[in-house]
Amino acid sequence: RGTEKDRRPGDVLAEVEALVAEGVLEVTLLGQNVNSYGVGFGDRFAFGKLLRACGEVEGLERVRFTSPHPRDFTDDVIAAMAETPNVMPQLHMPMQSGSDAMLKAMRRSYRRDRYLGILERVRVAMPDAAITTDIIVGFPGETEADFADTLSLVQEARFSQAFTFLYSKRPGTPAATMADQLPREVVQERYERLVELVNDIAWDENKSFVGREVEVLVAEGEGRKDAATARLSGRASDNRLVHFTPPAGGESPSIRPGDMVTAQVTYAAPHHLVSDIPVVSVRRTRAGDAWEARTAPQPAAVSLGLPTIGVPAPLTPSRSACSAV
Repeated sequence: RGTEKDRRPGDVLAEVEALVAEGVLEVTLLGQNVNSYGVGFGDRFAFGKLLRACGEVEGLERVRFTSPHPRDFTDDVIAAMAETPNVMPQLHMPMQSGSDAMLKAMRRSYRRDRYLGILERVRVAMPDAAITTDIIVGFPGETEADFADTLSLVQEARFSQAFTFLYSKRPGTPAATMADQLPREVVQERYERLVELVNDIAWDENKSFVGREVEVLVAEGEGRKDAATARLSGRASDNRLVHFTPPAGGESPSIRPGDMVTAQVTYAAPHHLVSDIPVVSVRRTRAGDAWEARTAPQPAAVSLGLPTIGVPAPLTPSRSACSAV
């Protein structure tokens, strides 16, 4: 990973504008810790300013970022997210554990109350924000009480999705030499309980979308079963995965990756939404145009019938007595 290095805001914006000129509708601002952006050039408010500047880029419809860190997450960034229309109402905020004892053992520089305080302020500013996280189960020394703290935080936070991981010993890491390494079966059992809770909460949250209309940026390869179900897939404005039914043939122009559709949700699952009725509307975009141009069959070369000059016609090989018949 090495030392963090800040790109200048002007360079980032120039790249964003160049991508938009090529038809890109959504960009992700990526960093090891995006909220420490600006330290290298002495501006602790630089990331909020960058988000607001992205909001001024004409033609850029969606902006998101990953990954922030609870230690450096500021109210200015929350305000920038809320007041910039093209910043997606979605936040991935790694949690790792709901136990202060485990966070300390992991050498995390934040604690449970600070983490929950950030989520509360985000939801005050953006009530419909979808919040996702990372959680590790079975870190050395994790007690049943520590794990219960993680479960209670998950219940309180109500994540739209959580990426859950089983701790595994990796040679060369500080955790590998810690005492109280947990038996694999204990870690697995806790992991399964956590996944069940996460999925139940995500399902409840997704059920609230049934009957509502969502705007979907159509994507290529998001739905593994699209061919079998005759659906298309994409992401809603909060990054939820949506599978939808395209219009019947001949009813409207074909829907391409990069186009925007408005779909009414008819069914919810823990990890996706489904619209099993024809889409409400289709908006063809420059991104769709660019995809179509990239994937269009190339025309065959046209021969002008001109004579070939200076190249003799190939001779028909003579058959010798040894030639095969």
